[in-house]
Amino acid sequence: MNLQELKGKEPEELLKQADKLGIENPSSLRKQDLMFAILKTVAEEGEIITGLGVIEIMQDGFGFLRSSESNYLPGPDDIYISPSQIKKFSLRTGDSVEGGQTIGTVQETPTISHKILVPPMSSGKVTGLKKGTYTIDDVIGKLDDGTDLKLMQLWPVRVPRPYNKKFRPDIPLVTGTRTLDGLFPIAKGGTAAIPGGFGTGKTVTQQTLAKWSDAQIVVYVGCGERGNEMTEVLTEFPHLKDPKTGGPLMDRTVLIANTSNMPVAAREASVYTGITLAEYYRDQGYDVAMMADSTSRWAEAMREISSRLEEMPGEEGYPAYLSSRIAEFYERAGRVETLNGDDGSVTVIGAVSPPGGDISEPVSQGTLRIVKVFWGLDAGLARQRHFPAINWLNSYSLYPQSLDQWFRDNIAQDFPEVRTQISGLLQVEAELQEIVQLVGSDALPVDQQLTLEVARMIREFFLQQNGFHEVDAYCDIHLQYKMAKAILSFQDAAKSAMANGGQLNDVVNVPARTDLMRGRFEKGYVDTIEGMIKSMNEEIANTVEEN
Repeated sequence: MNLQELKGKEPEELLKQADKLGIENPSSLRKQDLMFAILKTVAEEGEIITGLGVIEIMQDGFGFLRSSESNYLPGPDDIYISPSQIKKFSLRTGDSVEGGQTIGTVQETPTISHKILVPPMSSGKVTGLKKGTYTIDDVIGKLDDGTDLKLMQLWPVRVPRPYNKKFRPDIPLVTGTRTLDGLFPIAKGGTAAIPGGFGTGKTVTQQTLAKWSDAQIVVYVGCGERGNEMTEVLTEFPHLKDPKTGGPLMDRTVLIANTSNMPVAAREASVYTGITLAEYYRDQGYDVAMMADSTSRWAEAMREISSRLEEMPGEEGYPAYLSSRIAEFYERAGRVETLNGDDGSVTVIGAVSPPGGDISEPVSQGTLRIVKVFWGLDAGLARQRHFPAINWLNSYSLYPQSLDQWFRDNIAQDFPEVRTQISGLLQVEAELQEIVQLVGSDALPVDQQLTLEVARMIREFFLQQNGFHEVDAYCDIHLQYKMAKAILSFQDAAKSAMANGGQLNDVVNVPARTDLMRGRFEKGYVDTIEGMIKSMNEEIANTVEEN
């Protein structure tokens, strides 16, 4: 699709095109909004959008296509050209190019190269560009219309930053947490909610994700949280080591602190500030993980502001537009092709703090309608010291279908099947536990008693994870697969032994099984686990001979 051709169409033609594309209520849109809706739809379908103009390179390294229709002056419809495109094609101010396209870079930290982007809505010919050391307020260049170019951008936080197109969520965000990666994975550019009552581990889970996920940039928003929690984050993070680089974790972390005693308007704006910063780094080609802790406090700020404005209240006093605001926020997540042709993503993980842990309240329900992953924290598991306290029966992820091919290609061909088997065993255990509570486990058939033992092994060996242990805090995805296969291997070996006369008690209590379960706390476990599984299977087989 060509932009010039689209602009030249009459409203009637645009309406017909919108109807063909399935755009809702096109007749109610202004021409500019209708054109944007058409462009957005065709971009999502993967169609290439082109535009013609004269390039103006900014002092920051990026550029814009200036149109002859506006005498090559900056306009809102000018196409952005990234620095990488300018460098790739050796473009100069005054060159005529087609398509979308940094004017420079600043080494912000040892691990982050900060790209100086041309503001998406600016365009024109670059008349001067400086090289050297400057502050963010210094003018480093100018456009031919007199616009000053600086090392910073100003952007309205409630407006999503533009991109070329959005990709399918088919690459996982690896977190290093077995419960999440193994059972309920999230994609890069995906959305997740962590609802749970007080003390269930929402903040710790988010901080663990911030420390260990394979996002290149982490944006952590403490929205309306208690001051002591934010103090802990602000004092702890500078001392944490980045497992990828060995340097400080703060080198790739942005913290936005907004405690409960700060103005309500600041609390309402803090989440938008976080997502805008995340989009800004996304536009530089980085994978960004944004942690919002918590969106319930953000919603309460909206409720308070709405009350002061004397707006009509909705359910439980929240504004009537609560669900749409939540949806607008989470919809800014995604893995995209940026305006300069790079790939970048924003993954949004929001904590929800429902009063009394009741997820039927409006904020939780509005969140669950839009997010694709639900990590439900359970107060009962937390009281049992089972961490992360994510309930495997209530939680879900809608991404496995998109991610399965990645797991097959990069981890193992049978990874999805192993996940299904593990989930199925946990479901069966839940059904058996109801019987056990009535008659006891000894009344069950031997095969069902074995199922309970295997499920216990899944819970204690696979799902439980010590977030503060130097080895167990992070579990490589390949090791996660081997641990899951070890559990299924134990089940197969036990069934075979018991079919040949082995006793359940002997099979369950083989020393090698205990060594296998304890081994996850030792360094180099990924190299020794195969030998431990072999030893376990041999000892289980020997129980038959003994009998």
